[in-house]
Amino acid sequence: MTESSAFRTDRYELTMVDAAIQSGTADRECMFEAFARRLPAGRRYGIVAGTGRLLDLIRDFRFGDAELDWLRDNNVVRPPTLDWLADYSFNGNIWGYREGDAYFPGSPLIQVDGTFAECVVLETLILSVLNYDSAVASAAARMVSVSLGRPLAEMGSRRTSEYAAVAAARAAYIAGFASTSNLEAGRSWGIPTMGTAAHSFTLLHDSEEEAFRAQVDAFGTSTTLLVDTYNIERGIELAVAVAGTGLGSIRIDSGDLPTVAAAARAQLDSLGAVNTHITVTSDLDEYSIAALSASPVDAFGVGTSLVTGSGAPAAGMVYKLVAHKNAADEWVSVAKTSASKASVGGRKSALRRLDATGTAREEIVMVTADGPVVAPNTEGHPDTAGATERSLLVPLMEAGVVDERYLGAAGTRHAREQNAAAMRELPIDAFRLGRGDAVIPTVYR
Repeated sequence: MTESSAFRTDRYELTMVDAAIQSGTADRECMFEAFARRLPAGRRYGIVAGTGRLLDLIRDFRFGDAELDWLRDNNVVRPPTLDWLADYSFNGNIWGYREGDAYFPGSPLIQVDGTFAECVVLETLILSVLNYDSAVASAAARMVSVSLGRPLAEMGSRRTSEYAAVAAARAAYIAGFASTSNLEAGRSWGIPTMGTAAHSFTLLHDSEEEAFRAQVDAFGTSTTLLVDTYNIERGIELAVAVAGTGLGSIRIDSGDLPTVAAAARAQLDSLGAVNTHITVTSDLDEYSIAALSASPVDAFGVGTSLVTGSGAPAAGMVYKLVAHKNAADEWVSVAKTSASKASVGGRKSALRRLDATGTAREEIVMVTADGPVVAPNTEGHPDTAGATERSLLVPLMEAGVVDERYLGAAGTRHAREQNAAAMRELPIDAFRLGRGDAVIPTVYR
């Protein structure tokens, strides 16, 4: 039986439904929107991630007997609301940016259309998934961009919760990481897994040489030997002596990495292991990876910084009501005007304007009377300046039915491909690590 996702929410989502049922407004058709008012400090773009996971969770958002009994026993909502929740399933429509795409402040990333009650109960779930997964993917994309094509492995499972670890591995893979150490992420999302041995394996044996021999006997000479348990120089010497010059890789997890990596490369070459790769780990982030750009490092393993969004553990997204129908069945735009928290009301479509070179120059958000239909795709029809506009919104769920293309391992691969395409569109300034604003402006029409 599939686990319900209905309790992955806040109490006030249900108390709002309770009050709306009593006031007669629960069935009023509404449009909600998830967006980010700003990017984390110093970031020039964000990456949308979590959509495939979210669609699964919305489909499984049901209140079974256990959930209903708990709500009743704790007097959370009144009996009429319990009856409504017992029959709940989301039957509305959802549009959104393609998972893996880039986003900017004000981008209408997810648009949810349905009754007030059925849309508002999804707020916490939507923000929980998008805020975390997009934070990890945005950090991962920065790491990928400075790795200069060298593979990165996600290794952060021990630095976050057991559930977040799987989500982080998926988000990192979408943003270009090559593999993960997390087996559940491999099973659930089809992500390549990696891993050989930790320091405890070396310490288990009577000598470092015996540990290396045991690992090579088990996995062959293509394995990766961890050489810094005692002394790196001695570890490399033993690794090559045991595995031969065909040793696949060594891993270094400590020390001043630029200096250590250079010395390791020179030593490997002097021993004839010229094709043995060097993998480095040890609390890496995008800045330390960039600092290793000129070093003879072949691969990176990243943990803590990745799963915590490299200083921005949440993407700062919000979920707001932007329009609802009135008694005359007409759409009315609504928006907050609070200081520093203003929003733009209305149902929207979105385009990204690309110049003649295919480089993104502008995010165009259109408030339309006809609602959040998918904007016409004008790619391939350049204007006189050679610019084109790419449609950003796609249907994700129609009348409560999920588009299966975005789910599972296949959906994850699709998101990874979308991310690669989106990154090729970004201006070169997007990849600077220094502080700056969004690399392209968001313009409302």
